[in-house]
Amino acid sequence: MAGTDRAGSGGSGGPGGTGEPGGRLSLLGVRHHGPGSARAVRAALEAARPGVVLVEGPPEADALIPLAADEDMRPPVALLAHAVDEPGRSAFWPLAEFSPEWVAVRWALEHGVPARFIDLPAAHTLAWRAADEETTGQADEEVTGQADEEVTGQADEEVTGQGDGREGGDVPGAASLDVRGDPLAVLASAAGHDDPERWWEDVIEHRGPGEGDVFAPFTALEEAMTALRETEEGGEGDAAHDRDLVREAYMRLQVRAARREFAEGVAVVCGAWHVPALRRRAAVAADRALVRGLPRTKVDMTWVPWTHRRLARAGGYGAGIESPGWYGHLFAAVDRPVERWLTRVAGLLREEGRTVSPAHVIEAARLAGTLAAIRGRPLPGLSETTDAVRAVLCDGSDVPLALVHDRLVVGDVLGEVPAGAPAVPLQRDLTRTQRRLRLKPEAAERELELDLRKETDTGRSRLLHRLRLLGVGWGEPTASRSTGTFRETWRLRWEPELSVRVAEAGVWGTTVLAAATARAEADAVAARGLAEVTALAERCLLAELPDALTPVMRILADRAALDTDVGHLAEALPALVRSLRYGDVRGTDTGALAEVAAGLAERVFVGLPAACAALDADAAEEMRRHVDSVHTAVGLLGDAPAPGHGDLRSRWRTVLRTLSARDAVPGIVRGRAVRLLLDDGELAPDEAARTMGLVLSPGTVPADAAAWIEGFVGGGSGGGMLLLHDERLLALIDAWLTGVPADAFTDVLPLLRRTFSAYEPGVRRGVGELVRRGPEARGSVTTAGSGIPGFAAGLDTARADAVLPVIRLLLGGDPAPDDDDLVGVGT
Repeated sequence: MAGTDRAGSGGSGGPGGTGEPGGRLSLLGVRHHGPGSARAVRAALEAARPGVVLVEGPPEADALIPLAADEDMRPPVALLAHAVDEPGRSAFWPLAEFSPEWVAVRWALEHGVPARFIDLPAAHTLAWRAADEETTGQADEEVTGQADEEVTGQADEEVTGQGDGREGGDVPGAASLDVRGDPLAVLASAAGHDDPERWWEDVIEHRGPGEGDVFAPFTALEEAMTALRETEEGGEGDAAHDRDLVREAYMRLQVRAARREFAEGVAVVCGAWHVPALRRRAAVAADRALVRGLPRTKVDMTWVPWTHRRLARAGGYGAGIESPGWYGHLFAAVDRPVERWLTRVAGLLREEGRTVSPAHVIEAARLAGTLAAIRGRPLPGLSETTDAVRAVLCDGSDVPLALVHDRLVVGDVLGEVPAGAPAVPLQRDLTRTQRRLRLKPEAAERELELDLRKETDTGRSRLLHRLRLLGVGWGEPTASRSTGTFRETWRLRWEPELSVRVAEAGVWGTTVLAAATARAEADAVAARGLAEVTALAERCLLAELPDALTPVMRILADRAALDTDVGHLAEALPALVRSLRYGDVRGTDTGALAEVAAGLAERVFVGLPAACAALDADAAEEMRRHVDSVHTAVGLLGDAPAPGHGDLRSRWRTVLRTLSARDAVPGIVRGRAVRLLLDDGELAPDEAARTMGLVLSPGTVPADAAAWIEGFVGGGSGGGMLLLHDERLLALIDAWLTGVPADAFTDVLPLLRRTFSAYEPGVRRGVGELVRRGPEARGSVTTAGSGIPGFAAGLDTARADAVLPVIRLLLGGDPAPDDDDLVGVGT
């Protein structure tokens, strides 16, 4: 039954038997990740004192059960199973501190009672998934959604697997939406409730410890599940139903074997939907026939850390719960859970600077209790508590309430597993490196600022870059607040799925360094374009992989020699030049890289003028971007020229002059070439104004002139400031624009709007003000100044001296120096 286990259906059985030989059988049907079910399981185990505890889960994990008692094991954690030959094919069984399965395993370990998993082996469920993928031609789910075989649900659930039980109709072949999709909704509806979650909280989660017969809820839920399963008809032949039958047959076989072995009795903790099937008397031969001949694959299993966020339904796991933080609180708070919760909320809000007094907490507790009474609930639940927090502690605002939901209701708790847990060699090396660099994985997202001049920060940078090469996205680089190349800023967040990525990357090597090196070499061979190889070379330098850089550079040189597309060469050059800068910061030998970059630049110089001829508008815009990137790259490359290639900067300026003078070159490229020469001081302002005047003459097609203007002052190149401070250029553009014929104006308007809309609002206002004043106020093209504030003919020394006190304050001096000091500073 797809998704029902997660929905929280129950099943039970107090001490008693099924009529079969062996010890007494206690069937404890639970809602997975339910604190009420967890408390009830512990109480039932204390009362029954079985000789063995059987738990729904993969039997390959039996050897890992003793680690649950390790002092370094802190839930939430998950059992991870992955195919040995294909680590990416994997599955998780998450367990929280309030999961009934975890409580059962811990109780068994504390009392010296054997504990075993009895669900269908992961070897079969992973093989089933492989067969499904071959049949459908695509994977059912990505590694980020491995919810299929969780203890919290069905082994055949797909990524949409509506494990919360509310969308079970999406499960292929579901026989009955009401019963199989969400048995809780059926039970709640029968009890007169429209919200199955709230109904479950009222009847189970709000039961305090020691209230009534410890087996009563299990017995009642077993009866309810039995009735529901009797109403379920059909479904035979669909995968979900058939695989449920196989799972239940396997579990019955394991229960029979345990009853024969342990005369003291057997306790089974499983999803309540399965309890009637396990209670039912079935022929051993029939059960064996169902499990015979199943596909299988070799699997490895281990414990991995899990997070509350991944337990939440919002995290992509249909098996999850909406409020793991709240459930964890209910399980830990023995008495007065609402008051304790509100105290935690108040503490969080105070940390965020909000004023919350004890009186607020008292009033919120009273309001929560009143709401529960009005709504006919035995105790305030999460909805009542949230309403009270919003009204009293958050002043009716949902903004701080969202913080409470994120930090407390869901939470960023990250579990821990002991060092002795089985792991692939790569994971062990990663763990050692994390400890050495004091870089602890955390579930909460945080920013990490690195100073590459420090040895520890350099090591952290190396590790993060190597993991990115391996596809382990623990950290993502972000824009640094510092402009220095010795700074790096990373956004870190450890997700449970990264453990699978590490297992997958284990095929490349046993250490992070060896694996990243092997992966980089393989990626270089498989790269399709020149830009991919250059980007890979840059990443090898950032990760400091000298053994990988040599073959990558060899492949890069070969690809560059064969590639005749100037666009590809221009796209590849910037990454190489950035690599040279990063290499300087990290002290890496980049001599070979500089040689290849210089050769690539020369090939761009030779081919660029011809490549810019006869281009349409889109191709011209792309070539303009290439010109910009090559210009930036050559400016950086000029600081570290390669022997035998001469002065690359002067040769690039010659190329720019060639581009600016050729009529066959699109206007946007010609305009950009003129602008780059002007910015570098290679073109006098008078010559730039003359060139613009020629381009904007009446003989030029308006569309070509508009494209030239976009290349010259557009593209985020600071053209707006140029027009603010150079009256001649602004006057030229203004005169041309006012003279454009009406029939051509509609054609050039979109291009001009795109050009000027890229300016900052303040720049647009300044340009508009100058245009509004008119030519008389601005002065003519030949006038040196206009008298307008900010455009004076000479230096206004009085206005300049006004900033001297501020400068002295910035320098730590006296804001009111004597006259001699002022003269000295001004000089």
